[in-house]
Amino acid sequence: MADEDKTEAGEGGAAPKKGKLKLIIAAAAFLVVLGAGAGWFFFLRGHGEEQQHAEAPPPKPPSFVDVPDMLVNLVGAPGERVQYLKVKLVLEVKEEKQVETIRPSLPRVTDLFQTYLRELRPSDLNGSAGLFRLKEELTKRVNLALAPNQVSAVLFKEVVIQ
Repeated sequence: MADEDKTEAGEGGAAPKKGKLKLIIAAAAFLVVLGAGAGWFFFLRGHGEEQQHAEAPPPKPPSFVDVPDMLVNLVGAPGERVQYLKVKLVLEVKEEKQVETIRPSLPRVTDLFQTYLRELRPSDLNGSAGLFRLKEELTKRVNLALAPNQVSAVLFKEVVIQ
């Protein structure tokens, strides 16, 4: 009876080792297939696309429209010293032909910018986040004023808060 227990334990001990070996072999085969697929994707697949991208014409450089310099006083609490904001801006447009259609509308754009900038407090312009919000707001306003023409971005040449 003790012999039977030893043989059953011996057979039971060998069976799990064979199962683990099959599992290891299956995992290794899966990794080899996965590695071969990844190698094909990164090294062999992309060669045809490089030739197509090389034939594409280079993008046209953007054009720029200078906006007259602006100096406005900022809103402050009563009794505080008056602070001023001096801004030099440039409008970025996609094509040169848009520049000539935008130039006659520059007084309207300047007026919109002046009225918006006079509403700002010095705390609105703190840090890079404040300037980013200002840039986004000015871009939105200029696009509304110049519709159907579109401005890609309003760029700061100079920003001084005094």
